[in-house]
Amino acid sequence: MATLTESRSSGYNEKEQNKAGLKDDAEVDHYALLPPDEANLLRRQIHIDEPKPRFLNFYRYSTKFDIFMFFIGGAAAIIGGILLPLMTIIFGALTQTFTNYFLGQVTKAHFNHEVSKYALYFVYLGIGQLVFTCTSTFIFIDRGEVLSSRIRQRYLSATLRQNIGYFDKLGSGEITSRITSDTNLVQEGMSEKVSLVLNGLATFITAFVVGFIKSWKLTLIMCSVVLAIVLTLGTLSKFMVRFSGKSLEGYSVGGTIAEEVFASVRNVHAFGAQHRLAKEYDRYLDITEHWGLRQSLIFGLMIGLLWFYVYCNYALGFWQGSRFLERDDISVGGIISVLMSSLIGAFSMGTTAPNFTNITNGITACAKIYATIDRVPAVDATSDSGDSLATVNGDIELKNVKFIYPSRPDVTVLEDMNLQIEAGTTVALVGASGSGKSTIIGLLERFYLPVKGTITLDGHDISILNVRWLRQQIALVSQEPTLFACSVYENISYGLIGTEYENASDDVKRKLIIEACEQANAWDFIQTLPEGLETNVGERGFLMSGGQKQRIAIARAIVSNPKILLLDEATSALDTKSEGIVQDALDRASQSRTTIVIAHRLSTIKDADKIIVMSKGMIVEQGTHNELLDRKGMYYNLVEAQKIFKRNSDEDGENGTEEMKLELHEDSNIVDIMRTKSVQSVSSQALKHINKAPERTYSIWQLIVMLNEFSKPEKWFMVLGVFGAFINGVAYPVMSVLFAKCIVAFEVYPSMYPHMRSQINMFSGFYFLLAVVEGFAHIICVGSLGFVGQRLIHRIRYESFRQMLRQDISYFDRQENTTGALTSTLSKDAQSVEGLSGATLGQIINSIVTIIVGIILSLSVAWKLALVCTACMPILIGCGFIRFWILAKFQERAKKSYDDSASYACESASAIRTVVSLTREEGVLKKYTDAVESQVTSGRWASFKSAFLYGCSQSLALFVMALGFWFGSTQLASGKLGTTQFFITFSALIFGAQSAGTVFSFAPDMGKAKQAAINIHKLFDSIPLIDSWSDEGIVPETVTGDIEFKDVHFRYPTRPEVPVLRGLDLTIKSGQYVALVGSSGCGKSTTISLIESFYSPLSGQILLDGVDIASLNVTAYREHIALVSQEPTLYAGSIKYNIKLGASRDVTDEEIIEACKQANIHDFITSLPDGYDTLCGSRGALLSGGQKQRIAIARALIRQPRILLLDEATSALDSESEKIVQAALDAAAKGRTTIAVAHRLSTIQNADVIYVFENGKILESGTHQELIDMKSKYYELVKLQALERNA
Repeated sequence: MATLTESRSSGYNEKEQNKAGLKDDAEVDHYALLPPDEANLLRRQIHIDEPKPRFLNFYRYSTKFDIFMFFIGGAAAIIGGILLPLMTIIFGALTQTFTNYFLGQVTKAHFNHEVSKYALYFVYLGIGQLVFTCTSTFIFIDRGEVLSSRIRQRYLSATLRQNIGYFDKLGSGEITSRITSDTNLVQEGMSEKVSLVLNGLATFITAFVVGFIKSWKLTLIMCSVVLAIVLTLGTLSKFMVRFSGKSLEGYSVGGTIAEEVFASVRNVHAFGAQHRLAKEYDRYLDITEHWGLRQSLIFGLMIGLLWFYVYCNYALGFWQGSRFLERDDISVGGIISVLMSSLIGAFSMGTTAPNFTNITNGITACAKIYATIDRVPAVDATSDSGDSLATVNGDIELKNVKFIYPSRPDVTVLEDMNLQIEAGTTVALVGASGSGKSTIIGLLERFYLPVKGTITLDGHDISILNVRWLRQQIALVSQEPTLFACSVYENISYGLIGTEYENASDDVKRKLIIEACEQANAWDFIQTLPEGLETNVGERGFLMSGGQKQRIAIARAIVSNPKILLLDEATSALDTKSEGIVQDALDRASQSRTTIVIAHRLSTIKDADKIIVMSKGMIVEQGTHNELLDRKGMYYNLVEAQKIFKRNSDEDGENGTEEMKLELHEDSNIVDIMRTKSVQSVSSQALKHINKAPERTYSIWQLIVMLNEFSKPEKWFMVLGVFGAFINGVAYPVMSVLFAKCIVAFEVYPSMYPHMRSQINMFSGFYFLLAVVEGFAHIICVGSLGFVGQRLIHRIRYESFRQMLRQDISYFDRQENTTGALTSTLSKDAQSVEGLSGATLGQIINSIVTIIVGIILSLSVAWKLALVCTACMPILIGCGFIRFWILAKFQERAKKSYDDSASYACESASAIRTVVSLTREEGVLKKYTDAVESQVTSGRWASFKSAFLYGCSQSLALFVMALGFWFGSTQLASGKLGTTQFFITFSALIFGAQSAGTVFSFAPDMGKAKQAAINIHKLFDSIPLIDSWSDEGIVPETVTGDIEFKDVHFRYPTRPEVPVLRGLDLTIKSGQYVALVGSSGCGKSTTISLIESFYSPLSGQILLDGVDIASLNVTAYREHIALVSQEPTLYAGSIKYNIKLGASRDVTDEEIIEACKQANIHDFITSLPDGYDTLCGSRGALLSGGQKQRIAIARALIRQPRILLLDEATSALDSESEKIVQAALDAAAKGRTTIAVAHRLSTIQNADVIYVFENGKILESGTHQELIDMKSKYYELVKLQALERNA
């Protein structure tokens, strides 16, 4: 027996781990065995340059106006930064005035006059601060929004122009992560954070300029700290950028997993794979956290060292200043100005430091986005280069074509392929899955480049033709049709892009669209939809049945009257009646144009001008249907495998078929008209009793409690971090005491200088001690809170992901819960909450402690002055709070807008083949651009109000200083206050006021964090009606497999106005093989969904072994069921990993091999170089439709279910595989209940009972032969699929 090589339990191979940043060693070169020219061609299709983070690249999409505005904003930020150190000159002059007054050198009147003059200077500085801070903050926030929206647009534009090979390597979830969370990081890094850094740097530099003017010697000595700061920042920031990049890479892979899982949530629920997929997602969260922790620790070390240098600087300044004062090289005012300017410069550097994290994160994220924007695709659909032919006949030729998929270089798909297709003919490609049929279509559409050989259109090599023009001559209908989340009308109108009708009037377009719908047999069902052509089809068309989606896709293809029509299993999802009518339409549409058809259902291609039979990338035989039957070769065997057993006597009744077709065709309309006249339905009455849950609101306290619950395992780290922040906060009041003591020590006559020096030496020693304590406290605070923050973001993402997967299917049907929106929420909300943790949280606690301890200290020392200054604090805090409130509201609106646009971008990226084949790139980009630009415009007023309030909170500190100095001096002059008391109170409160201002510089982060916390709380409060986590309900010990539907009425929760099941009665006995057939949209797949307990019926009962399934434990119940869907879903792991997802228990290699043998896929897997460890690609993109379907069947069989649900389980298989798989499924059905939905009737002719559905009810039932004898609807369907020799 073959053995499996041991792969990781997750199924993700080393290549993906390298990508996530776990390994740094070079990847294995999979192209090494190919000739250099072939290897280079394949590499070019998937290669992405390594991003290089550079600050100057950040603003490269700025227009001249943006640069001008940034210049104004930057100048305003710098001027605002300059104003604060100028305050130190005033402060120094005032201190000198105080000293002169106490030494008796000036009169009381002169003292009061000087104090009043300098207090007014403070007021003028305050007004300047308000104007310049408001201007700079608004400009940077506004331009940051504009630029980040521009980058979003450029990124989406660049993504849409990439060749398809690029997407084989990259998941659409990664694109969603980039366009949401990464562009958010860019926006934060280039907007107000830059203004704050410029302001801080200007303050820092000006402070030293002031120092040099006052005393160049003392300032030069104190400049040693600047050198230390620069060296520390330069060294450690390199590590921060590297770790930030690794962290982002890790999450981008996690984002892809999340996106794949949300896109296939029915599959996840059916197999109970929520927990296992959450664990898989968690592995990449571990990687993100791994690097995030390192970044936090480096940042903690950086902040700790910065503050150590700052406090050492005070010790040095006072110590050296006292010596200069003794030598009469400097005045007391000069020392204070130099020290105050150093203090303010260092303070600004400290508060600016957290903003460097945002900027480095932004630069790193930006580099990754720009790497995509700068990538030159191997095939550029947006380029104007290339020829366009004046007329197109449609002659197609493949000459010596060799092809290898770039992401699977070890497998040659086409080898020396030669094929000629004459203009105006219909050519069918048939053969086993993986034989290269769909590859030919991909090459014609220029999705990929052939490794060798040429493909010509009317004798012209398609590689020299303009790609956009070429794709506009071709219409493609894929095996899995993709619709966009808009109306039916819009979806079909996309087929007119590039034609003369693209910009035609609505009336002209509508007429063409209705004609196309009638041709595609879609018009009848469209008219029954609630809003007709204007009905929204839902994300990826989920509100439509498979057949309805396919008919809309066909209408979209034929509406433009294309010269070349490519049909890749275009009717696989249609019921037989629709298929017959649509096939007639396609046959008519094929006239006078070149048509290439891929089909496994051979009845659809028997009239083709030429049938090409393929195997392993080569042509085995070709000819007409009759010629190939006469040869009795491979095609003959395929036809035999699909024949439906019928009695000879069935030949009569031919005449009645046409009448029956017409009668059945009109049925749905008649029923619909009758229904509107009838009394209110059972479903309508049931819907009346369903109450909509009220919108919940949450207080700040509730949000804090929730986040605290998330961080409970790290509570001791939280305590340690908060303790560190508390020590940091106490430092300012302690420093104000030391500062006051030093100033008082200076106020002595020269004869007392020796005593003054001993006093200053002692206080300088205290300053050094404070430096050591503060340095360690900052490292502990930022390191501990950074650890808590990284764990918090990990836990929120993981638990949110699990909570999302806990929701029932109706949750994912809602318009606001699209795959893109959920992926975006998962990525962004946790990141926003993290904006209030780590260094930011430490800074906020630090500032609050400074304010409180400062006020307490001031009140205990000089209560009158303290009360006057403290009275201003509420105004200061009020400004900040209102700003926070405005930003929170703004974030709430922004979330909806960005979620919608992110969802749209994700949808377009995941449907990239459809987008490029329709040449819809410009339309997608325009719609996305309109969405993000409207958000920028609507947010402008909120940004201005926020900037104005921030300006107020910053300038009020200077107004408080003016008031404090003026009032304090009057107290001093009247002898009610001593110098020590004045300076302790004043310094403590001024630092307090500055801290209050600092707290509210984090208001944008608080606003985002609050909105994110609300979203998370809402998600965790959402308990689904069908709860897979619930322990309630009966756990069925043994299941026989009897299923019964009793008068079941059902409507989808998102479309309650459309009845689906209207009193369904159905009985399935244990061990029976039951088939459900009928036209698209009649309720077959809905019946499967109800058996899986994806939804609850509005009325009636579904019984399993006589027990209502509503009373069973849903997880235990689903353990006995396996589902194989119409559109098979695989994940981006290995084949082995995908199969193992089918079983909730541990399975052996032997069981996997046995399941694969039963599903007829084992031989194919073992032929691959990596065998069972072969990667499937994102959504199984690296495998053909038939290969995916067989792996999905193996996944179902490994479950060993009592009930097997097959929803078009063999629709994607070629005839040969279908015959073998059908035999396997027939064998697998023995001893278990099997329910199959099928349009290909040859697959279900041996069923024990066939139920024919019509309008949500059973029209007729019986065995194949009994239904044939009835000569009713089933008989007509069989007639339509006949495969006899053509006349």
